[in-house]
Amino acid sequence: MRRRDFLASLLAPPPASTLVHEHVLVDFIGANQVSRSRYDPEEVFRLALPHLQAVARLGCRRMLECTPNFLGRDPGLLRRLAEASGVELWTNTGLYAAREFIFLPVYAKTESATKLARRFIREHQRGVEGTKPRFIKIGVDRGPLPPLSRKLVEAAAITSRETGLPLASHTGDGVAALEQLEILSKAKCPLTRFVWVHAQNERDPEVHAKAARAGAWVEFDGIGPRSAEYHLRCVKAMAERDLLGRTLISQDSGWYHVGEPNGGNFRGYTYLYTDFLPMLPEGWAQRLLVDNPALAFGATA
Repeated sequence: MRRRDFLASLLAPPPASTLVHEHVLVDFIGANQVSRSRYDPEEVFRLALPHLQAVARLGCRRMLECTPNFLGRDPGLLRRLAEASGVELWTNTGLYAAREFIFLPVYAKTESATKLARRFIREHQRGVEGTKPRFIKIGVDRGPLPPLSRKLVEAAAITSRETGLPLASHTGDGVAALEQLEILSKAKCPLTRFVWVHAQNERDPEVHAKAARAGAWVEFDGIGPRSAEYHLRCVKAMAERDLLGRTLISQDSGWYHVGEPNGGNFRGYTYLYTDFLPMLPEGWAQRLLVDNPALAFGATA
């Protein structure tokens, strides 16, 4: 083990930590063309496994794989990788309306929010390829939200209300985040189940604080070498407002890029452990990677 990895392992949380937003595989071809025939699962398995094993050695017990349906979700592949690596890989239900709806199937554009929710609830109850989705994952662009995006958020809110599942939403900015909280409130879905994904895209810490005080989880992901200082400021700003207890962090890292030679550039999952955690004050790693994920997503949901 390199000296930096050894020092980081001493500072890392106990072996029960969770990365709340990462990916193993993503296919950006669009809902009309996405297909598992576009990649070799054995190649993905071979390329992804060492990255999962590496982060397992640093204390990662669980990873939320945030690839939605029609973007490359593959629960069977995740199950195999989890068994081989020792890292739990949680999959999701939901749909992704960001990027101008190119990842939405036709039925999502025509069905009501209630019908879409029935689909998500059925996946949670019956499972997907023998794996039970542990959270809802949706995506919206910047606000104000168009009607189709609002319908998807409403469907997710109904699903969360009926199942108790947390709702993680790829969100373009603070306007969209606050709009989603309004939709959840109208649907009588507890705001404590909402996770504002990509909150770092909103530069105003007061908007982060407003969402957190309303009950939402504020997630700063995308942490990497070029963004670490900014992400640290985001987390510290939450702590200064006594909101560290509503804060989540992750990397949005990985992944096998379907359609690119050899899966493209697969960024590993260890940077947060080896470089970012040592930047945090004592005790924060436990809160951000163990305690808060368990509260937001459930320890054994």
